[in-house]
Amino acid sequence: MAVKFRDYYEILGVPRDASQDDIRKAFRKLAREHHPDVSKDKSTAEEKFKEINEAYEVLGDAEKRKKYDQLGEHWRQAGDFQTPPGGGGHEFWQSYGDEGGEGSYHFEGTGFSDFFENFFGGRRTHGGFTGRGTQGRGNAPRRGRDIESEILVTLDEVMNGSERQLVIQPAEGGKAGGRQTVTIRIPRGIAEGQMIRAAGLGEPGVAGGGPGDLFLRVHLERHPDFRAEGHDLYYDLRLAPWEAVLGATVPVQTPHGTTRIKVPPGTESGTEFRLTGKGLPKGKDGGHGDLFAVAEVVTPATATEEETRHWRALADVSKFNPR
Repeated sequence: MAVKFRDYYEILGVPRDASQDDIRKAFRKLAREHHPDVSKDKSTAEEKFKEINEAYEVLGDAEKRKKYDQLGEHWRQAGDFQTPPGGGGHEFWQSYGDEGGEGSYHFEGTGFSDFFENFFGGRRTHGGFTGRGTQGRGNAPRRGRDIESEILVTLDEVMNGSERQLVIQPAEGGKAGGRQTVTIRIPRGIAEGQMIRAAGLGEPGVAGGGPGDLFLRVHLERHPDFRAEGHDLYYDLRLAPWEAVLGATVPVQTPHGTTRIKVPPGTESGTEFRLTGKGLPKGKDGGHGDLFAVAEVVTPATATEEETRHWRALADVSKFNPR
């Protein structure tokens, strides 16, 4: 099965030697432009935003980026990547097997592309799946194996919960049942790294044994404005120099709506303002995390002639020395 190579550097519009800071800035710029809530082209916004998110999921993570860079040259030379017969080091199909053979599964609707799943999704197992499931002998009933994949979850889904349709397709000739479309419930308050368990959606049992389960490991979709750490959120609060020096009342975006906070005079970059209960839900009736607005003093990239005159006048009278 051919899988098309994805050039994540091209998607973000950065060179291959871009710094992590340049990658982060490129993502934020594109994410703000193509986020479904603000994009002018609603018909393509969702898919474009997922593509940008996936690129940043890889290039924004040092380990994933290293793996991608190491294998990327081979993929570019090969064009499309053909899954090697019988498996190999970099399979798209996610494989699960036992002594009697090997079954493989492909997932649709997880939010990730085929290319990402091939590189970073799922786990291969041999003779068992991470301790789950059982292996019997002879004609004894055997419970089917559990299967696992990754799923990309939006902050809106974390805030409100949702239902998602997934397609689970076994490899041609596999022992498992045919292609099936299932509905997965994403619970409100789910966090990065947690597992969503869908009972009975794993590999069928043998000799009357029950089916295994499906486990989906959660990855939170990157947001242009918020960074999630557990149930807390971090928000970059950009301040003009005069707002930081003189103090101001400024708006702060939260998933619960816009609120306003007072920035005291003399605020420095890195100062955190805590907004209690404005973060992500902690589960059913479990309250919310907090939101931390982190001050970032931003200087103008350009200045008019009049503005330059005022800056020079300030420089002449100010006794402040930052060094």
